[in-house]
Amino acid sequence: MNTVNHALALRIEELLNEKNLTRYKLAMESGVPHSTIKNIMHETVKDNLLSTTILIANGFGISVSEFLDSPLFDEANLSI
Repeated sequence: MNTVNHALALRIEELLNEKNLTRYKLAMESGVPHSTIKNIMHETVKDNLLSTTILIANGFGISVSEFLDSPLFDEANLSI
């Protein structure tokens, strides 16, 4: 089981690979500071804000619904 923070980091990594983007480019496209992206990826952020997740989804050019439409976020796969 994954924590929500781990699932978020995995989903971002998955989309970075799929869309051939770097973390820096994602930061530029989303408006989320590179340091925040780095902290999310290293799971040093205790609680990620939905607003940050929405900005990251926008940086990938997808809706937050599309971002969360992953088995990573199925309740059965999460430890909440």
